[in-house]
Formats: sequence, structure tokens, C-alpha cells
Amino acid sequence: MGRLNDMTVTATSLSEITRSDAALRTFLHGLPGVDAVGADARAAMLSTRSIKTTAKAYAIDLAIRMVDLTTLEGADTPGKVRALCAKAQRPDPTAPDCPAVAAVCVYPSMVATAAEELAGSGVHIASVATAFPSGQAPLSVKLDDTKAAVAAGADEIDMVINRGAFLSGRYMEVYDEIVAIKEACGSAHLKVILETGELGTYDNVRRASWIGMLGGGDFIKTSTGKVQPAATLPVTLIMLEAVRDMMELTGRQVGVKPAGGIRTSKDAIRYLVMVNETVGDRWLDPDWFRFGASTLLNDLLMQRSKMATGRYAGPDYVTLD
Repeated sequence: MGRLNDMTVTATSLSEITRSDAALRTFLHGLPGVDAVGADARAAMLSTRSIKTTAKAYAIDLAIRMVDLTTLEGADTPGKVRALCAKAQRPDPTAPDCPAVAAVCVYPSMVATAAEELAGSGVHIASVATAFPSGQAPLSVKLDDTKAAVAAGADEIDMVINRGAFLSGRYMEVYDEIVAIKEACGSAHLKVILETGELGTYDNVRRASWIGMLGGGDFIKTSTGKVQPAATLPVTLIMLEAVRDMMELTGRQVGVKPAGGIRTSKDAIRYLVMVNETVGDRWLDPDWFRFGASTLLNDLLMQRSKMATGRYAGPDYVTLD
């Protein structure tokens, strides 16, 4: 569907792209266009792949390790966050060999609670920031939001891009905000949320992916989970192609996080197959691929139990978060 190395671009020239609005615009609109029919067809084809039972067991445990267990509700309380942190560390108390999840993702006001509960566990603390989910706030507010979350203990920040600026063609403004937020993160990793459901076209998804990577994002993420459609296989495919091209061009690896609407083990395995087929097994690691989810973990645990016992557990086997 058109690779970046089909264009006359080098790692050196890439560093010049963000020196001016005109240069960035020329680069973004010069990217190979996305064949929408081809993207949909390839995503559909990959979703039909079957895997053997042993591979399925491995995939389920890998998917558990990739989950950012998330609660982002106005009614979140410290008690709810503590319970979520306990589940993140021991998703299935009846199975000591069940792995922990990658991270717990909460609002900045809940980071200190999560940090206290997860200390020494190896589970990361992610926090949405930058006026999540709209991104409609002055940069000073976004920076304060980010710094407060990091100071409270977040080691990952999930920021939202300014979609209004992006859709108005103010690409440099979007880029500059990402650079500023990345600096405010300090040592914390930055996930750049594109909110693909609002971008309108696959070409825009590819352009926004590149802005996120050029701005210093450690991950590019599909969605806030508050806008529909959220994560889809074709959109994730386009983002995976973008990180593949970045890796080929510069040697820099960037992660991908689909979020929103991924609820079943079948869904998760479809995404893992796509990752393997598009960017290879180097990305089949929680450091480079995550699922943003609140309900996916329960289905993964149910399927894991079914494979171990030969039968489905009752409805009370997992907690409802």
C-alpha cells in the first residue's frame, strides 16, 4: 500500500522536515496514499488466520501481558483504582502462573493511588493527560496536566493530539505540542493518541501517525475509547505500516496501541497476527504493543481457564470492573 522508502527520503532529510510548516506539510501530503480497499481487504484476510492450540495459549498469555487495564470514568474512586491494581498484578488469583498486565491507566488524580498500590510490582502506571479526551485546552494547561501526572508517579503518559488543529491543516502546531509534552514527560514514555475515529480518512491516519512519531512519541495510539469508531484492524494496520517505515528509515522503533472496542480473545489474537505479519515478532512484546482495554482482560482469563480445564467457568469467575 505504498512504503515510505518508495519516496526520495533519507534519515537526514527527515530531520529537516519539521524545520518549517511548509516542509512538514509537503512531507505529509507527499506520503504514499492509502489504498482503502486494499487496507480493508488485507485486514479482513489476516483476521481469518487460524492458529494452533499451543500457539493460542501463548497468544492469550502474551495478550494479557500487553493489556493496559483502564478505568477512565467520572465516578472513579480510590477504592476502585486499588481493586483494579490488585487485579492487574494477579489477574487470576486461582492461577499463580497467570501473568500480570502491562499497566494500569487512570486519570492524573488517581495516579498517586495507583503508584502506592503498584510499587515494586513491575506493572506500569499510565495516565491520560493533556485535557483528555478532547485535547481542547491551552498548551500551558496540558503541560501542567502532564507534569502533575509524572510527579504523582506515572511512568507513561497517554496524550491526545489537537484534532481541531490537525483537521484544519495546522500540522506544525500539532507537532510542536507533542514535542513540548514529550519534554514535560521527562523519563516517562509518551503515547500519542490520534483519535482515529475523528480523522476521517486513512490518509489522515497515516499523516497523524507520522506527526506523532516525528514529535517524539514512544507509542502511537488509536483512540481515547470515548469516540466511535475506536480501534479497528485497518486503522491499526496503517499505523503498523507507519512504524515499520520509521524503523526502516531511521532504526528507531515506535510502539502501537489500539484502544477501545477490543473485547474478546479472538479480537486480541487477530491483532497479534496482524502485528506479526506486518512488522514482525520484534513488536510482539509489551514494550512495543499494547491493548487499551477495560473488558478484554476478563475474556482472556475466561479463555485461559477454558484451555486449562476443558470447560468454561461460571459467570462469577472474573471480577466485573
